[in-house]
Amino acid sequence: MPLQPVAQPLLRINLRRLIVLVAFASAVISLLSSFYATYQVQRQLLIDTTLEANHAYALKLASSTENFLLAVRQQLAYSASLLPRHFADPAALKAETERLRGQTNSFNSVLVVNAQGKVLAVSPEIVALQNSQLDSEGARQALRERRPLITKPYLSSVGNLVIFISHPVFDDAGRYLGYVGGSIYLKQKNILFTLLGQHYYRDSSYLYVVDQSRRLLYHPDPLRVGEVAGDNGVIDALLRQESGSASIVNSRGTDMLAGYAVLPSTGWGIVAQRPTAATLAPLNQLMLNTVWYCLPIALLNLPLIWWLARLISRPLVQLAEGASGMDAPGMAERIGGIPAWYLEASQIKRALLVGMSLLQKKIGKLKTDVQTDPLTGLSNRRGMAAALDAWQAKALPFSVIALDIDHFKQVNDRWGHAVGDDVILHLAQLMRACSRDVDVLCRNGGDEFIMLLPDADLDVALQVAERLRARVAAADFPGAGHVTVSLGVVSSQQAALKLGGADAVLLAADAALYAAKENGRNRVGLAEPA
Repeated sequence: MPLQPVAQPLLRINLRRLIVLVAFASAVISLLSSFYATYQVQRQLLIDTTLEANHAYALKLASSTENFLLAVRQQLAYSASLLPRHFADPAALKAETERLRGQTNSFNSVLVVNAQGKVLAVSPEIVALQNSQLDSEGARQALRERRPLITKPYLSSVGNLVIFISHPVFDDAGRYLGYVGGSIYLKQKNILFTLLGQHYYRDSSYLYVVDQSRRLLYHPDPLRVGEVAGDNGVIDALLRQESGSASIVNSRGTDMLAGYAVLPSTGWGIVAQRPTAATLAPLNQLMLNTVWYCLPIALLNLPLIWWLARLISRPLVQLAEGASGMDAPGMAERIGGIPAWYLEASQIKRALLVGMSLLQKKIGKLKTDVQTDPLTGLSNRRGMAAALDAWQAKALPFSVIALDIDHFKQVNDRWGHAVGDDVILHLAQLMRACSRDVDVLCRNGGDEFIMLLPDADLDVALQVAERLRARVAAADFPGAGHVTVSLGVVSSQQAALKLGGADAVLLAADAALYAAKENGRNRVGLAEPA
């Protein structure tokens, strides 16, 4: 049938100008896309780098603080081993407290307290504490637990917010004499300020330390020390004893990039964080500089695009004129509906669509042939693999039935391969009769078959397998009489197979099939759970 005349559009654009327009538009779009992609990649890189750096820094400070606490507790333990010999000597006790406080400058104050809670020695000399009866939270905890400990923050008897680190003192007979301990005043200059205050960042980032009660033990703003933090995802993670990094919004409503780590001995958390805006600030200037460098090059490309358009348009027009003589029965109606908005494009599209249509038909047939078993019309291994890949991509649960014909070699030896082929073909028909339209039936090779049942649990698959087994056992196979099959059934949702993927499920089905054969054939088998 001759082609119908193509309706000419009202507006026809010269091909050369069209190429220039498309090339320029493509260049602009590509440039904008590149800028956007570059910005997004650089932005994510800056964020990831900052998160990683903050996490590493928090881990480093957590390790340093943990080593400090270990050293302090060792100092107190050593002192506790010396004190029993001098527990009745006030001068010796006073000298020991002075030594402890002055040796490393770890404590704001050091005390020796007897088993009744009375202060025997204190450094520096605090009149209110010497020979007094301590009744603070830390003192009561030390007397009660009689073990090395680090207390939670509390108000001391003289009104300081402190952390108290103590070690019990026992004599040679094991009798509890009291304890020696040191206080860290959280709202005064202390060892935490010394360890954490030398923050190597100078870009609006900062550190803080929080305990398991969400109380701030260290903060660059001294007024916030002792404050109980509100809802915060990072602090929630620290309370779960987790270390890592995260993008969060802090209590002041600022987007922050935080790295955090836990001190194992105390459960304290150290957080190093930096404002997201400060991290991304250099990126904006970088992108602006990039635009200024690229703009002259883009303008210089316009003459080149114009010349290339003229060069390209001449052979394209010639190809379009040649394509106008091509014809194909039944294609006129389809081509008439194509919105060809300039003459050359309509002619080239016509030729291309004809070729593409023929090619798609051939590809479709080849794809079907490649994935189909020629004898039975069932899927072959390629078809089975394609179905499994599609289901795994969708996380679709499925069950597998593996089966083969019992003593099939005897059928071939006795009746010949032609009868064997008829048996295989008849079995394929029975498999279709016992399955759903959505099931994928496969010939795995020889007399081995696979049934893939999407959205079917193990119980359903067992019912299908048993129904097929019974149908086969009762059927009269042309030329061979009665044959039986053995089947193995598994489900991808079985706990032992969930993480193994399709290969593990197929192997389990094969194992279940061999279990059925070992138990006498003509039965349905299940693989033993791993």
